[in-house]
Formats: sequence, structure tokens, C-alpha cells
Amino acid sequence: MSHKYRILLIVSGGIAAYKSLELIRLLNAISCDVTCILTRGGKNFVTPLSLASLSENKVYEDLFSLNDENEMGHIELSKNCNLVLVAPGSADIIAKMRAGIADDLATTVLLCTKKPIFVAPAMNVRMWENAATRDNLQELTSRGVNFIGPDKGEMACGEYGYGRLSEPNTIANYISDFLISPQEPQINTEVSSQLLFGKKAVVTSGPTHEAIDPVRYVTNHSSGQQGHAIAQALSKHGAETVLVSGPTNLPNPNNIKVVNVKTAIQMLDACEKEMPADVVVCAAAVTDWRIEAPSKQKLKKSEKVKSLKLSENPDILAHLGQKRKNRPPLVIGFAAETEDVIKNAKKKLFEKSCDWVVANKVGADTNTFGGDRNKVQLINKTKTESWPEMSKADVGNRLAIKVAEHLSDLKP
Repeated sequence: MSHKYRILLIVSGGIAAYKSLELIRLLNAISCDVTCILTRGGKNFVTPLSLASLSENKVYEDLFSLNDENEMGHIELSKNCNLVLVAPGSADIIAKMRAGIADDLATTVLLCTKKPIFVAPAMNVRMWENAATRDNLQELTSRGVNFIGPDKGEMACGEYGYGRLSEPNTIANYISDFLISPQEPQINTEVSSQLLFGKKAVVTSGPTHEAIDPVRYVTNHSSGQQGHAIAQALSKHGAETVLVSGPTNLPNPNNIKVVNVKTAIQMLDACEKEMPADVVVCAAAVTDWRIEAPSKQKLKKSEKVKSLKLSENPDILAHLGQKRKNRPPLVIGFAAETEDVIKNAKKKLFEKSCDWVVANKVGADTNTFGGDRNKVQLINKTKTESWPEMSKADVGNRLAIKVAEHLSDLKP
């Protein structure tokens, strides 16, 4: 970034407030000018002097300070910035934001600002999982508030789970991405709305391998990047996520149950064992056929094998999409096509009895297989959405938000 961006950083109460000092240093390093508001709770963990020393700006604390109001009133504080960042964001300040309470300088600024608001939550895991916090997060997300994290890990209180403040470099990187493209912010998979809390998601990913003999197998070019990105995004938005993955070279996503399989039959069996679920995303490139009787010994050229007898593999998407007692409320398939992408995807939508199809073009000229980017169409029975080309992580995040919106509209 070539010029200074003005960040209004609100430091609320919580042991994680000490991380705000490192966050200021990192924001300064990316050409951000940071002004701090320190709440009464935050003052128990960091001092105004330490914040002022690092930010090189006056720290504001009191809504009713005559000097501060004359120098830089709360209305001016809310206007004189590019964005407002709350880090750490305690359960208390998140609740006040949702209710519109303005009983101190921080909450008053948050209520009157028209600038983008970002919150990095930090609280005990039980507070994070409480129904009141869940409702607050969902309502604030619907109003356009952005959430960064939290992370999963050990708490200062000794408990383990979600609620840890995201690392300062994660927060700073997201803020940097947003400031570079404020009209079209780059979606970061660390941003977590928790809109899918209480929901279960099953995602298939990668290729499957069908053995010819102990050495050779039939497969395809799928890298698994898109399926893994979708699983990561669903998890970040609060879903209990299970990733059923064929063989890939990708690391297992954090905080997600991973079931590793090789064949199509194993993948279907793994999916069945995870039912019931609220959403299934079949992003895996399942090999359509398997060798009917794989050789138990390596086949030799001298044996002059002229043909291999093939059997059709089970259709995992069609099986999960069929009407039955524990059919997921939302079944999403993928259509990787080399031609007539939308036509073939719509055909798949009806033939496989799924609710949505994510369609994309594949082939040597697209770099979709093995690449980091994707251009897709989201198709249901009534409309087609064409998404611009974006990273596969962004596709995953956008799809996760669509899933959350759809499931919230379904009657319980």
C-alpha cells in the first residue's frame, strides 16, 4: 500500500488484549496509521501508554472527556478513518453492538460510524457457543459486520475450543487485503460468520483410485483443492464438517474430521456413515468405472493383456440425492465439463436429484485441475448464477455463505 490508511482500533476487555500491541506494529508495517480507543475492561490488560507508544497517536478512553471531545469528538473519530477494527472483540461488546447500546466511547463510535466494521472475537469457548452469542453474530453479519476468527485452541482459563483471538498477522493480512480492494474485498477463509453453527456438513474431495493391480490404477486429474477449500470454509462458518477425501497431496484442513479413502465404494460408505447431515457437497471427481477383478500380482508386458473388464462405480451424488428418510436438506453436486457446461450441468441437476450444481469448465486451456483459481456457475432448478473467476478459497467461502442463507430459510 502506497499511502497511509487510517485504522480506528477498539481494544475491549479480555486477556487477549495484549495481542493488540503486536497488531498495531503489524498494521504500522503495512502503512496504516492506527488510533486506539481503549475500553474500561481493556484497560485492565493493557495501558494507554503502551498503545500510544506503539501507535504514536493519542489513545481515547472517555466519552465525556471535555478535552477529548473538543480535540476529536466521537463523531469525528467515527468519520476520520478508513475502517473500524475491534480486537479483541469480547462477548460483551458484541452483544452491545447487536443491541445498539452506546454507554461508552467505543460503543458510541460503533453505533454512529458509517465505515466498514471488522471484529476479531475473543472469549471463553462456552461464551462463544452460547445461543445468545450465536444470535448476536448472525444478526451483526446480516448488517454487514465482518468477523475475523476466532481460532480453536487452549484458552487462558484452561479450556479448549473456539474462542481464541486470531493471530495478529492473520488479522493484519485480512485488513491489508480489504484496503487494497475495498470495493471488492478479497474473501479470506479466516473470516468466520459462524452462520452454520449447529449444522453438519459432509464434503467429498479429490479423485478416487481404482486398482488395476498392486502398482497401477485408474484415476483422473483432480487435485482436491476445491473440495478441501469448501470444507475449510464450511468449518470456518461454524459447521461441524467432515471431509471424505480421496488420495491427494494436500494437508488435512485444520479442525476438521478427515476420512481418507481410495475407491468410490469406500467413499460412498464413508458418506453413508456420516448421515444424517444438513448439507452434502460432492466435490470429488469420482472415477466412473472400476476394474472388475484387479490382479493380485503386477501385470507384466509379456502377459499381453488385451483388455480389462470394467464395472460401473456407484453414483455417490445420485445415491445421496434420492428421496429417503435421512436425505440431507441440501445436496450439492459438481459438474466438471469440457463443453456445453450449463446445459450438461442442468441435466446433471435433474438426473442426480440434487438441489444445486456447481459447474465449471475443465480442460488443458483452463488450468482448473491443479490450479489455484476457478470460474463457476451455481445452478439450481430456477436460476443460474455466474461467478467471476476467483481463488478456490474464495469459491469455497462464497458457497458456504450461500449454504448458510439457504439453510436459514428452511422451516425447522
